[in-house]
Formats: sequence, structure tokens, C-alpha cells
Amino acid sequence: MSAQDLVYLTLREAADRLRQRQLSPVELLDAVLARTALLEPQINAYITPMFDQARAAAAQAEREIMGGQYRGPLHGIPIALKDNYWTRGVRTTAGAKFLAEFVPTEDATVVTKLHEAGAVITGKCNMHELAMGGTTTNPHYGATHNPWKLDRIPSGSSGGSAAAVAAGFCYAAMGTDTSASIRGPAAACGLSGLKATYGRVSIYGVIPYAWSFDHAGPLARTTEDVALVMNAIAGYDPNDDGSADLPTPDFTARLGTGLQELRIGVPRDYFFDNLETDVGTAIETAIGVLRDLGASVEEVSFPSAAIAPTLYPFASRPEAAIYQESFLQQPDDYGADVRPTAEMGAVILATDYLRAQRYRAAIRKELAGLLRRVDALVTPTARATPHPIGRRWSEINGQPVNPTLVATGNTVPFSMSGSPALSVNCGFSAEGLPIGMQIVGRAWDEPTVLQIGAAYERATPWHERHPSL
Repeated sequence: MSAQDLVYLTLREAADRLRQRQLSPVELLDAVLARTALLEPQINAYITPMFDQARAAAAQAEREIMGGQYRGPLHGIPIALKDNYWTRGVRTTAGAKFLAEFVPTEDATVVTKLHEAGAVITGKCNMHELAMGGTTTNPHYGATHNPWKLDRIPSGSSGGSAAAVAAGFCYAAMGTDTSASIRGPAAACGLSGLKATYGRVSIYGVIPYAWSFDHAGPLARTTEDVALVMNAIAGYDPNDDGSADLPTPDFTARLGTGLQELRIGVPRDYFFDNLETDVGTAIETAIGVLRDLGASVEEVSFPSAAIAPTLYPFASRPEAAIYQESFLQQPDDYGADVRPTAEMGAVILATDYLRAQRYRAAIRKELAGLLRRVDALVTPTARATPHPIGRRWSEINGQPVNPTLVATGNTVPFSMSGSPALSVNCGFSAEGLPIGMQIVGRAWDEPTVLQIGAAYERATPWHERHPSL
């Protein structure tokens, strides 16, 4: 097997080889670290590599597996972390100048669970400063480049995590998602990425953007890989006030199931407005694939989705301002694009925040009613493919467009509702840039969302493509 074939195994394929002792964790790590040494200067996926710790963890995993102590599918698998996850003894910057020297004394709950599963942590990935943006062009730690086209953004704010997986530096990476920050980078980098139901995965030990919106979740090459990571990280955490004390399903249980008898809704109004031509074509083709796989597809209406982008800042930014209160005393230490966003949160009126939360409840109620009629919704993830690094606007069919609407317009309604939402790769533009399809389900029904994503991937080749680096 060539070095490129090795680094582009799916997590499942790598895990099977480790379990069968056809491959060792040390060999696997050596392959991805060699790839990283070659390409990281072009990508800038990491803020803080953890390669020495990773080598020690891989050697331990090798001893355990050879000794018959196999822990499960993540045992010996290189996985990266977005740099807003606390890591005991390793700095956690959240992409901010303020936190350049912050070294937590404990791990985030998700990190603890990854260690318990035997994962090999490769390092802390670059991100948009304080998770407050969608480009991962970081003024303090440099821009992350999209492996598919190095002059393009990888989206954000989990752009370093997505770029690391897409470039072959690891087999999965943890991101966080407040408005789009797992789903957007998954779409931009040709990956699968899941924002589970709010409360399904602990956010204890994750540096917050907005506590009532923040989700922790995985990015990986396939839906199956995402489900394998979810099996390790999901579950109730008493340290997280938003964590739900509910049974945790086996997220892989229905991945081989077909789509017969599933009802999929397509909300064309708003979600399909003003799409880049290649995005629209790819999504329509993908919907046809789902229909061919046996799902019934019908057009539905979700009117309140259109007001979500307007409400989102009023509901989220005051929460950000609470955490960043001390940072706001040093405004010159913010990046130029993040500073206005942070300062806005400090001046929004309590009445406006509460009014936005009331509308948020109405959005959640309307969506719950719609999802009694259908089992899931399908939309484009982003309305356009990634724009060039440094450009302050996006373009759709040659016309400049607000990049926030392009990147988060279709994702933020489901951030407002806290619904499970998966982005999967559903094709490529004429420029060779990935396109994402978003699959949204009922609260706590991640298995159906993953079932649809896995069935789509079995029927299509897009997830098998890799960047030519």
C-alpha cells in the first residue's frame, strides 16, 4: 500500500487493519506525520502540534492491541482537535491572542472520552479567532488553506480541523458548531461532519462562543467514520449544564439500512434561493439519488427559517460577550473582523436578546411540526463553494454576496433549533471544489440522519476523491 493510500484510508478501514494486526498504530501515525511534515507548510492546519505525545500514545496503543487489549474502532487512530478543546498540559488558544499562553489543568470531556477510546491525539488545529467567523483566516496564527485549492478558504470556524482530515494528516478531527462551524468546513473540504442534537455531546471544557448554541462534533471522510467517533464521544455529562440525560444510541446501527419508507422533505423556498449554479446542479442530482434509493421526496415549507439569520446575532452574541467580558477590555488584541462582532454582543439590549430567544422557540416549534410530516430535510449546506483567502465577500454566479449568508444562511436555522444536522460531500464544482448536502433530522434522531448520509455515500463516489497535493 502506498503512503497516499495509507493516509487516505477511512477511519473504519484503518481500524479494521489495526484490529486484525495487519497494521500497527505506530505505522499509521508515522504515515500521517510524514504527510504532515511534507504539506503542513502549505496548509497551516495546526496551531499546536502534539506529535511527541502522539508517538507515545501510538506506542502504547500498539502494546495494548498486540497484547489482546483492543478497545474499539478508535484505538490507535490519529485524531486532531480544534484548538478550543481543553487539553491538560497543552496550550488551548481558541485562535485568540488573549489565550496564547492558556494551559488547561484538565481535558475537555470529549478529549477524555477520546483518550479512553484509545485515540492518538495529533494536535490542536487552527480555527477562526474565538470561533467567531467562517474563513479560518486567523490574524494571530495565520490562514488555513483549503487542500482542494490552496488559494481558497476551508470555511470556518473549524477550518483547521477540516483541512487536516482532507489533507491526510489524521483520520478524523473534532470541531465545534455554533452557526455552521462543522457543517461549513465539511462542505468546503469534501468531508462528512455532524452537529448532533444540542446536549447530545458534552461541551464541558470547550472554550465557548455562545453556550446555548455551541455543539461539539466530528469531521471525517465518511458518515460511517463520523458515527464511529460519535459512539465514543456522545453521552450525558453532569459537568455540562446543557447535557441531556438520555439513552445514547449506537450511531452505527442503521448505517447499512436502505431508505425505503423514509420521507424526505425539500424546503425549496429560502434554502434554494440564490445558489451558485454548480451547487444547485449537485444538490438536485443528490436529491434524485435519494429518490432512486427508495425515499419518498416531497417539497415542504419552513417559513420561519428565513428570519433565523437576522435573529441569530441577537440570540448568540450577548452570550459571547459574557465569556469575553475581560477580553473586551483589550480591544486591540482582537482581529479586525472579530472585534466588531464581539463588541456588538456587549451592547445588545436584554429585551432584544429575550425577544430573539422567543422567536427561536417559535422556530423550534415550527420545525418540530414539519418533522412530524417527514423524517428528515435536505438542503444545500452552503450556497457557494469556498472563496479566495483574503476576499471579504463571496460571489454567486459572478455577483458579490454577503459571505455570512453564503456560509451560514442554510445552517443557522438548525442552529437556532438545536437539531441534528449532517453535511456530506455531494459533488464538485467545475473548479474542482467540493459541494455539501445538509441532512437535518428530528431532535435526538441522529441515527436517521446518519442512515441517509451513509446510504447516499454507498451510492455515489464523491467521498472517495482526495485532493491532489
